[in-house]
Amino acid sequence: RLFDLDPDLLPLFQYNCKQFASPQECLSAPEFLDHIRKVMLVIDAAVSHLENLSCLEEYLCNLGKKHQAVGVKVESFSTVGESLLYMLEKCLGTAFSPEVQEAWSKLYNAVVKAMQRGWETLPEGD
Repeated sequence: RLFDLDPDLLPLFQYNCKQFASPQECLSAPEFLDHIRKVMLVIDAAVSHLENLSCLEEYLCNLGKKHQAVGVKVESFSTVGESLLYMLEKCLGTAFSPEVQEAWSKLYNAVVKAMQRGWETLPEGD
């Protein structure tokens, strides 16, 4: 769904300097699947620390810096969030109530907000 929503994100997923010719090629690459696992680990950490998300603040800020360094724009995270909600809706079916959607949206937005601080912090010495 991610590349359906924003095909311009495909060039951001380069592993070992390999440019993917199509979204399907990227989606089936072991490196991309590993990246997805890492994204889900971040989501899992956020869920596990729901009552104390601030303990993940430094980690998420640094994760934001890493994403900025490879050319990811903060705006791209809204597309990722939309894809995440779509996947949850498809997997949860009728259990994906408006309340569940709102809870997941709030959690995801909190994660993105913390990551966004990585864009806002200046490198040391500036």
